[in-house]
Amino acid sequence: MTWTLIKNGTLIDGTGADPIENAAILIKDNMIQVVGPENSVKIPKGTGVVDAYGGFIMPGFIDTHLHVMANGFNREDTIYDPLSFYFYRAVENLRLTLNAGVTSVRDAGLADAGVKMAIEKGIIKGPRIQLCITPLSITGGHFDFWLKSGYDVKVSYPGYPDSICDGTEEVRKKVREVLRAGAEVVKVMVTGGVMSVNDGPESAQFTPDELKVVVEEAQFKDNIKVMAHAHGVQGIKNAVEAGIHSIEHGTYLNDESIHMMLEGGTFLVPTLMVNKNLKELALQGKTREWETEAALKVFDIQKENVKKAYTAGVPLAMGTDCGVVEHGTNLKELALLCEIGMDPMEAIVAGTKRGAECLGWDHKLGTVEEGKFADIVISRIDPLLDIEALGDPENIVTVIKNGEIVKDNLDQK
Repeated sequence: MTWTLIKNGTLIDGTGADPIENAAILIKDNMIQVVGPENSVKIPKGTGVVDAYGGFIMPGFIDTHLHVMANGFNREDTIYDPLSFYFYRAVENLRLTLNAGVTSVRDAGLADAGVKMAIEKGIIKGPRIQLCITPLSITGGHFDFWLKSGYDVKVSYPGYPDSICDGTEEVRKKVREVLRAGAEVVKVMVTGGVMSVNDGPESAQFTPDELKVVVEEAQFKDNIKVMAHAHGVQGIKNAVEAGIHSIEHGTYLNDESIHMMLEGGTFLVPTLMVNKNLKELALQGKTREWETEAALKVFDIQKENVKKAYTAGVPLAMGTDCGVVEHGTNLKELALLCEIGMDPMEAIVAGTKRGAECLGWDHKLGTVEEGKFADIVISRIDPLLDIEALGDPENIVTVIKNGEIVKDNLDQK
């Protein structure tokens, strides 16, 4: 049994409550036991101490949409790079994610069950992961990498089922295949994307009946949730009507689809970072021909529509699409959430409590409260005064995951 006390900092607990100055968090092994002002906490003999040196103590952040096995989604990489290279590179991606203050993630495609197993067995360091394994795609859809040249540049390996399925029976079987492979959430591509070769972001994919089968099969298997890559409004409406749990991106949301999401309690994971990055690359002439037109316009459209959804009360959780954008930059998303109307406290809640709710992990993660796992970060900068500072991993001086210190730069304060 190990006791640890975190003290001498200001606690922002992830609930949205007012900060607590001179706070103390008492941890036994990997669980939070007591939270409160330091003078109210009884400290057992032999307790180890983590001094926050006046920093700001928060829950470990949760990124509800990233790709730990990806570094840019350059299709040509799958032609030249050996499969093993993706796994070795993922080790660094996972380290950067932890280093940024993100202790839990929902991988939105490409990682298999072995990545999660390696983290859980302590072979590599990384955040806890909720896996989707393979995103489902129709033929010609967003995760169909067949090119008009006749080449198919998809990633394929044992433990990673093929993405493509058409018609209700193929869809039903594909959901069962990804669940068999270890998926803890099912992801479905209900529209095209900015980076797609064969479609565009407004293109609706999968029929309403096919989407209902996805949800039916996922719910039948341990009530597993479904997440939907969705830019275009028709795809969003089809997904929400089918009972899908979260909309990823939501670029072309309108009043009708926002109302549907409110009625269904559907989460929105905007991933503003990725569309901002694609716009910047397009302005620099660094996007590919088929990406450029969409890349130049979707970020501005998305910001306006996500702002409408936020104002209407749609629950928003932080997601970044890191893997398309650079790993370790995850918390830059918080400042972008403030650009659509959140204040810094709301953005922190979106990156902690709301993220845990989206993943169905809110009973054990997302806030610094008694009975939760000890996932805690300490920032040298007050994020309520400078939310952008959290986007720089250098300002995250300590990261604790499951009671274990995995980053400690307090001596460099």
